[in-house]
Amino acid sequence: MTPNLIPGTNLPAQPFSTAGSQPRMDYIIPQWEERTSYGVRRVDPYTKLFEERIIFLGTPITDEIANAVMSQLLCLQSMDAERQVSIYLNSPGGSFTALTAIYDTMNYIKPDVQTICLGQAASAAAVILAAGAKGKRLALPNSRILIHQPSMAGDGSYGQSSDLEIQAREIMRIRSQMEQMLADNTGQSLEKVRADVERDKFLTAQEAVEYGIIDDILTSLSDTGR
Repeated sequence: MTPNLIPGTNLPAQPFSTAGSQPRMDYIIPQWEERTSYGVRRVDPYTKLFEERIIFLGTPITDEIANAVMSQLLCLQSMDAERQVSIYLNSPGGSFTALTAIYDTMNYIKPDVQTICLGQAASAAAVILAAGAKGKRLALPNSRILIHQPSMAGDGSYGQSSDLEIQAREIMRIRSQMEQMLADNTGQSLEKVRADVERDKFLTAQEAVEYGIIDDILTSLSDTGR
C-alpha cells in the first residue's frame, strides 16, 4: 500500500489523530545537519536558541520543565557570567514549586535575565515574566498576561480534617508568597496585588506595562538589544 505523501514531496503525511471530535496533527520539530570543524552535527531550533543564550519556555511549567530551565540557566552562567540570558515565554503557567525553583535560580545567577512574553504568560509564567531584570521585561504587542491566586487543583485535598487544615494553611502560605513576589517585582502594593489576584485578572501588553509586570512593548528584534 502506497503511503499518503505531503504534496510536492516524498515525505509521508503525518496521520491525524482525534481528541474527542477535533482532528489533531502532532507538530514535528524540524532538525537539520550542520557541518563543523569536528564533522557533521544534527541541530534543532532549541539548540540554536541556546547557543544565542535564549531559553524558550513554551509549555506548562512542571517540575521537570523547571529542572530543564534551571540547568540551562546554570550552564549559561558557567559559560559566561557577564552576558545576558533571555527567557522567551509562551506558557499557561504551572506548579508553584516549579515557579519558585526557576524564580530563585534567576535571582541566584549573576547574568541579567531578560524576559519576553510571546503569546501568553499566565499564572506562574506571569510571575517569571515580572521577575526579569528591570528594564529588560518585554512583551509582543498582542501578548496576554494573566495573574490570579494559586490553585491546588490536582494535588488531592483528601484525608482527615486535620490534614485538610494543614493543606488549607499551605494554600494560604503559597498565595501570600506569590502575592509578595508580584508586589516586589511590579512595585504595586501588597494590598492591591492581593485584591487583583482574588479573581482572574487579564492584562494586555500595555496594561502589563502600566501594572509594572513588564517595562516595554517589543515591536522589533532590535528592541531586545540583540
